[in-house]
This record gives sequence, C-alpha cells and structure tokens, in this order.
Amino acid sequence: MARTHSKTSHNTPVQHMPPENPARNAAASHRNGPTHEQIARRAYELFMARGGGHGQHEQDWAQAERELKLGR
Repeated sequence: MARTHSKTSHNTPVQHMPPENPARNAAASHRNGPTHEQIARRAYELFMARGGGHGQHEQDWAQAERELKLGR
C-alpha cells in the first residue's frame, strides 16, 4: 500500500494583516448600511425630539434607518 505525504509546511511564514484604518472602516460601514448602534442613536434622537413619548419606537427606528441609509 502506498503512503501519502502531507504537503503542509511547518516553516510557512505567518501573514500579518496591516493595521486597520478607521477612515476606511467608516467608508466600508457606510456602503454596507448603518450599524445597529447608529440606528439606535438616531432613533433615540427622534424619540427625544417627539418629547420622549412612548409607543412609537418602531416608527422611530424605521425613520432612523431610512435617514441613515439616505445619508441624512
């Protein structure tokens, strides 16, 4: 029976990732849409602008998401 040899090398150099660029991450984030945190922050601003009245959180969230996706 033939023996098989593994092609893995134990001397393979480790690839290091370049340091993250915050400006690049912000641009990528914007292309992918607003983050949960951004939407939550804007929804809270809308909530406060309405006087803090409860019961419209879904509308605040939807409006915040729309605004942020449109870049407002």
